[in-house]
Amino acid sequence: MARPDLDPELRELLADLPLMSGLDTEVLAQLRRLPSTPVDAILHGRAADHREITTPVPLSIFTPTRTDHAPTPCVYWVHGGGMVMGDRFSQIDIPLGWLDLFGAAVVSVEYRLAPEATGTTPVEDCYQGLLWVAEHASELGIDPSRIIVAGASAGGGLAAGLTLMARDRGAPSIAAQVLICPMLDHRNITTSSRQYSGEPGVWTREMNEFGWRSVIGRGEVSGYMSPAIADDLSGLPTTYIDAGTAEVFRDEDVAFATRIWAAGGQADLHIWAGGCHGFDALYPGARISVAARRTRNDWLARVLRPSPGAVQ
Repeated sequence: MARPDLDPELRELLADLPLMSGLDTEVLAQLRRLPSTPVDAILHGRAADHREITTPVPLSIFTPTRTDHAPTPCVYWVHGGGMVMGDRFSQIDIPLGWLDLFGAAVVSVEYRLAPEATGTTPVEDCYQGLLWVAEHASELGIDPSRIIVAGASAGGGLAAGLTLMARDRGAPSIAAQVLICPMLDHRNITTSSRQYSGEPGVWTREMNEFGWRSVIGRGEVSGYMSPAIADDLSGLPTTYIDAGTAEVFRDEDVAFATRIWAAGGQADLHIWAGGCHGFDALYPGARISVAARRTRNDWLARVLRPSPGAVQ
């Protein structure tokens, strides 16, 4: 099936990455045994303080080292990993970049993974952690009016489900959501999902099917689990969505932004030509990744530090 080409620089970089076409329980067990990045390495050279808190769910809290006590914005980070792998330090360099740029606190949540946890359990875990953060904003030094929910891949899908859940339950208030190549639709029926099938890749249609089967289990699918099927996308905070042309999630991400617009909401959508799934997390130094991060950061600067009288 014809499909968009990879960015030439990404194609060269991916040649050294052991790609897979599918995922099963045995391979998942091997991937889960891979060591995560040590926290000390993540924080090296950063003016940041770190602490671990166990609330209803474990949270890692990173705050800028500072002398004043003005409330900071907060990025609530939801990691990726296809619903089945990863931890709260996965892709953490992305939100820590916002700590560096904007002085934002970063809170990363450790939600339970599928297939051990199914149904709405992962998104409920994310919601409980966010609720705790909002309720303890004062002691954390966080401005409760500037809490942003963000996530990549499965974390982007969970962030979208979490935002829908917070809207429907009336709390907590979310100022914006940043959905990076989000995993939004369990149906796996888009053109892009069929284009990236049948051969190795960063995240293929077959891997996506495994991730969704793992989290759905034998239960029903709700819009909190699979936000693409949510009946109503009105009343959502301003939203940023990006993805690549050369990935499974391209079309479901475009469709989600389109539905936000149709419901009267605001969504900035960026689809990067030649971008594979998770390209800027995998290769932050690639030219396309630098451009994607700069564009995302410029949007966040407008959201976090609006000029007087600016329309959001």
